[in-house]
Amino acid sequence: MRVSGFTFIRNGVKYDYPVIEAINSILPLVDDFIVAVGNSDDETLELIKSINSDKIKIIETLWDDSQREGGRVLALETDKAFQAISAASDWCFYLQADEVIHEQDIPAIKAAMYQYLDDERVDGLLFNFLSFYGSFSYVADNYDWVRREVRVIKNNKKIYSYGDALGFRKNDNEKLKVKPVRATIYHYGWVRPPSVMQQKQSNFQRLWHNDQWIEKYVVESSEYDYSQIEWLSEYKSSHPKVMEERINAINWEFRFDLSKRKTKLKYRIKRIIESLTGYVIGEFRNYKII
Repeated sequence: MRVSGFTFIRNGVKYDYPVIEAINSILPLVDDFIVAVGNSDDETLELIKSINSDKIKIIETLWDDSQREGGRVLALETDKAFQAISAASDWCFYLQADEVIHEQDIPAIKAAMYQYLDDERVDGLLFNFLSFYGSFSYVADNYDWVRREVRVIKNNKKIYSYGDALGFRKNDNEKLKVKPVRATIYHYGWVRPPSVMQQKQSNFQRLWHNDQWIEKYVVESSEYDYSQIEWLSEYKSSHPKVMEERINAINWEFRFDLSKRKTKLKYRIKRIIESLTGYVIGEFRNYKII
């Protein structure tokens, strides 16, 4: 069994992406790792080149900023990395530049890869998501956040990145058939110094909206206001080891009063039904579990 990893990155230094941690977290699982490095305004290319592994294969890309609306350019960059994977690989492990795998999950992931390697019904593997917010101590776990998504796919070039690169489809907009794996994506996209987070958010809004929308809705500020969120849960378990240095270097403080959590009535009803049945009403699923 041969496994390739792939991702894309642009301005990873400027916006403080944990891309090195992301890549290092799955290097033990892969035979090679494709990194599509986009035209950047910082030292991102040098940063990726600094990774001490002969598994890393860099392709330099030019982002098509005319495809920014709806985040389409992110999917296009994902596809560039995926298409660069050799036909010799069986599985392809996709991580975005702010997503990390815990070392404790590697055996389960590898076991699932072997189990479904020759199962032609299976297009990919479905992961749980933990999205950290404001600091490494809180997770955003209401129904507005991604709960599960596909991160490992078969090396079938009829598969392509869907929407704003959240997940995948194949052929003509067909959802992938997947098996859940007992593993989690640790998503750190909302844990940055407040000043960097504000810059990142202002920039990323331009990947979804036109200039008129940006001018009307994007608030100019020197720091991101993490306090605007209404629901978080405290996280008390361990983080991936590759994140230790970054966690220890945190230089800002964010606290959330759990006693003042607010949630909409429809979410309270969803929680009750989910606790009783395991089913989430109206949940968007970009895949089919088989």
